[in-house]
Amino acid sequence: MSEDRSSNGHRSWLEKITQAFVHEPKNRQELLELLREAHQNNLLDSEALSIVEGAIQVADLQVRDIMVPRSQVISIRANQSPEEFLPAIIEAAHSRYPVVGETLDDVVGILLAKDLLPLILKPDRETFNVRDMLRPATFVPESKRLNVLLKEFRANHNHMAVVIDEYGGVAGLVTIEDVLEQIVGDIEDEHDVEEDSYIKPLPSGDFLIKALTPIENFNECFHSAFSDDEFDTVGGLVMNAFGHLPKRNEITEIGAFRFRILNADSRRIHLLRLTPLER
Repeated sequence: MSEDRSSNGHRSWLEKITQAFVHEPKNRQELLELLREAHQNNLLDSEALSIVEGAIQVADLQVRDIMVPRSQVISIRANQSPEEFLPAIIEAAHSRYPVVGETLDDVVGILLAKDLLPLILKPDRETFNVRDMLRPATFVPESKRLNVLLKEFRANHNHMAVVIDEYGGVAGLVTIEDVLEQIVGDIEDEHDVEEDSYIKPLPSGDFLIKALTPIENFNECFHSAFSDDEFDTVGGLVMNAFGHLPKRNEITEIGAFRFRILNADSRRIHLLRLTPLER
């Protein structure tokens, strides 16, 4: 008897969603509307809805939409000694670095920071050659869809790819983390910005910005001149640029800055990722 009550009175969220799809959606937009309705009816929590939306929408994005641009790529030259490149590796604190020849367009392989650990035990600088430690580089075009790239990353066990433009030059880098962030949300969330801080720089050159950042503080940090007559916070400025309450991963450009929504709910924006634009 108790088992019957459990199965009838406490149905799983999956069973509830299945019942919500009495009328089969005809397209992706109808599917998203059904999912959002399920959220409003407490059949899906906000986190689950966000992940499902991200998984659905990732097929609409291309590598160029999320890659680290060429100007922000931290690379190592194949002819450098450990004394020359280790300071940059320590400062950036990344796990993988492209190794190049004479120019950034000449990528000869990928160096994993963990492969340098033997240098601690055997610091033989005279016989060291970074080329002996390289992993093969994977190259992808800017136009590749993210769902296809994620499938390739999983199949080939790669975590980083070099992005190539239409002329064969290096346009940037993309990692599996960059792709997964489009589904589960930015791995660095608002808790990564200290309580007494509104702005946090990231190793890529981007910034995490709390939406409640006063425009005055923003202007002081970035030497901009946004007016605070109409809006007090960066969130208000960005929402005005969109013309609606944006959802996660929506992007807008204001002046010399690109803003991407990292965290927002049905009432307001919480967290943004800012990319300074080259003019």
